[in-house]
Amino acid sequence: MQPTASPIHAVVAEDFASVDRTILAQLASRVPLVETIAHYIIESGGKRLRPLLVLLAARSLGYAGDKHVTLATLIEFMHTSTLLHDDVVDESHMRRGKSTANDAWGNAPSVLVGDFLYSRSFQMMVEVGSMRVMEVLSAATCTIAEGEVLQLTNVGNPDVDEAAYFETIQGKTAMLFEAASHSGAILASATPEQERALQYYGRYLGLAFQLIDDLLDYQGDAQAMGKNVGDDLAEGKPTLPLIQAMSAGTPAQTKLIRQAIRQGGLEHLDDVLAIVLDTGALDYTRARAEEMAARALEQLDALPFGCYRDSMADLARLAVDRQN
Repeated sequence: MQPTASPIHAVVAEDFASVDRTILAQLASRVPLVETIAHYIIESGGKRLRPLLVLLAARSLGYAGDKHVTLATLIEFMHTSTLLHDDVVDESHMRRGKSTANDAWGNAPSVLVGDFLYSRSFQMMVEVGSMRVMEVLSAATCTIAEGEVLQLTNVGNPDVDEAAYFETIQGKTAMLFEAASHSGAILASATPEQERALQYYGRYLGLAFQLIDDLLDYQGDAQAMGKNVGDDLAEGKPTLPLIQAMSAGTPAQTKLIRQAIRQGGLEHLDDVLAIVLDTGALDYTRARAEEMAARALEQLDALPFGCYRDSMADLARLAVDRQN
């Protein structure tokens, strides 16, 4: 279950091994289907960025206990539960190059196992034993749910502007990044300045990550991404590449994209791809991602120098330099 080996993960390799052991122990259930689906989604790959943030944030401030492992594990469970629910809502059939759980077992089991993982994460929150951590994470779950609902209400709506788009991705994606680094800082008894810096580091990193995700939907390689190019368009999601293309395009180009968003599907994919390239919308989206990554890097000035801070800086750069 280890994430792809990299220098970023190497500095917390022992912690990650402990997280893997804790994941296996906490997936235990008296209901076999719960374990089967939970193992399937947990073991299907992924970068494990959110638990990594917990470990790096805590270690960067000298944390020497072991509760960061529990915290990192429950953050991964929270993330995994949202993936299970998202795939049902989006009617997705492929994630990370594999069939989604809902494709393999159906919608009802996927939703209910997602509920199990969310519930388990709250049990583990109690084990961490910090009311402030619990406050941050419980508030985050509400914000994430609101972000998902906001995204759902925006499907097929070509009038979503850039501000509304950022509100959506702040809730549905960046919030859990923020909660991960923020809670790691709290666990390590950060100063108020350090706590705020790590909170905003996670927020800006999450925004950069989602911006590149949305860019890759129009520029990426399906095999590398583990999903189909144009999935967002097929679902009628008005992401930043489309929002900017409508803003910068000709009336005819804008009209076509508005129609494609309302209609969903891939009938207009080739035309839309041509327009987002012609209008510079992908370059604009990448520039916004680089801006968010730069803001994340600025937050690290509040942390002590060392390998953990270096890895967090590398992670901010990786967020915008990746292909999947």
